[in-house]
Amino acid sequence: MLDLELIRKKSDFVKERLRTRGEGYDELVDRILELDEERRSILKELENLRAERNRVSKEIGIMKKQGKDTLNLEVEMRKIKNSIEELEVKLEITDRELKNVMLRIPNLPHDDVPIGKDEKENLEVRRCGTPKEFGFEPRPHWEIGEKLGILDFERGAKLSGSRFTVLKGVGAKLERALINFMLDMHTSKGYKEVFPPHLVRPEILEGTGQLPKFEEELYVCERDNLYLIPTAEVPLTNLFRNEILKENELPIYLTSYTPCYRREAGAYGKDIRGIIRQHQFNKVELVKLVRPEDSYEELERLTLDAEDVLKALDLPYRVVLLCTGDMGFSSAKTYDIEVWFPSQGRYREVSSCSNCEDFQARRMNTRFKDGQGRNRYVHTLNGSGLAVGRTLAAILENYQREDGSVVVPHALRDYLKADLIKPE
Repeated sequence: MLDLELIRKKSDFVKERLRTRGEGYDELVDRILELDEERRSILKELENLRAERNRVSKEIGIMKKQGKDTLNLEVEMRKIKNSIEELEVKLEITDRELKNVMLRIPNLPHDDVPIGKDEKENLEVRRCGTPKEFGFEPRPHWEIGEKLGILDFERGAKLSGSRFTVLKGVGAKLERALINFMLDMHTSKGYKEVFPPHLVRPEILEGTGQLPKFEEELYVCERDNLYLIPTAEVPLTNLFRNEILKENELPIYLTSYTPCYRREAGAYGKDIRGIIRQHQFNKVELVKLVRPEDSYEELERLTLDAEDVLKALDLPYRVVLLCTGDMGFSSAKTYDIEVWFPSQGRYREVSSCSNCEDFQARRMNTRFKDGQGRNRYVHTLNGSGLAVGRTLAAILENYQREDGSVVVPHALRDYLKADLIKPE
């Protein structure tokens, strides 16, 4: 959530920055200003009426002590009371609408984020590793997995429908090996491992920005009013909701493995084959809560931590700085890490690393007390470290052999207790 004071004082600046993210935000900003003015007018009127109520109340008390008739003043008091109650209801409605509009405004892009409409205008920052030259036509991961007997798309669809997959035998072990490998790597760098609930209340998703904007992308258990998490970022960041931390508690580094659940409502026709875009997938997440003055240095470190997984697996990748039109709702700046897929001849996203500045902290009311005793909002950061299924798919494609087998990356051999995956 943006700072209301910023919108009041620099509405033209806010509109200008939001236009770089898309159209339609001018009207929302204007509506915020209208509601804010209405709210302040109500508050002023309430203040005057409460002062008048206090004055009349004192006068009634004095007159009663003097034995004088207070009937007219008591009638006036009832009118004041009714007016106050009406205004309090009106204030509650105005506050609710103001909050709802504020929640629909995305974060402002950081100054060094390139301005652009979509992914075509993202900026490549660096590449690491050289894509392997194959002496044969590289096969896609779904074909490799089916021939190895480790990916079963037909039975996944039988159980749950499209975009669900069953991992079997070595496939299941490889997924588990990747999860353990990633968690071990991140915890060795100081991240604290957390295993959070996978079902959360609506206000938790509101805190990190998924609600109300992305309601249609979420799975909801209506009977209990709980949502399946789309990413571990949601529960991890909200662990400190409505808390005031001590400055010496920062920075906080967290990592977590969870399944993630997304309806992919806007992805019709995209990545139908394979495990790139699933309704349920595993991910290891990285989350940081830091002091505002440290957050951009922490973003660079977070991105490097995610990259280190791909380096250890010896998978070619590149890092891309997202343009304003391609960034997530809550982010002020995002790096995408994209791994090479030989069958497609292109890089595909395997991690997004974002600095949300104080955008989520304002929604969650997460603050810290600084050295001067002031309560300030923390800055929150998050990134995939990594998306497990996409990493598995990249391993199958980059380590495939002509005979259909797949070499196990050296970093995973102790976890998998094997150096080669053969057809079962």
